[in-house]
Amino acid sequence: MKNKRLIIILLSIMVILMVPFFAMQVSNEVNWTPSDFLVAAVLLLASGLSIEFALRKIKRRKFRIAIVIAILILLLIVWAELAVGIFGTPLPGS
Repeated sequence: MKNKRLIIILLSIMVILMVPFFAMQVSNEVNWTPSDFLVAAVLLLASGLSIEFALRKIKRRKFRIAIVIAILILLLIVWAELAVGIFGTPLPGS
């Protein structure tokens, strides 16, 4: 059962990363480099494994939901910062 959830996480990451890959095939507007795919895969894997860890270890339902939401918000903030630089750090991609 534990391996099934890991496989679901990995397959979900592959499906998510297929979106920009196929978009690159049909449009010049999407221009990802291999390092973009690597960073996205690492972010998604870290988030997925963190959520899995929280779901397994935290027993209280409300606290578990709060932690999962916090992980997802953190993922979105980091993704947005790397994509367009919403905070003005030297990390933005464009």
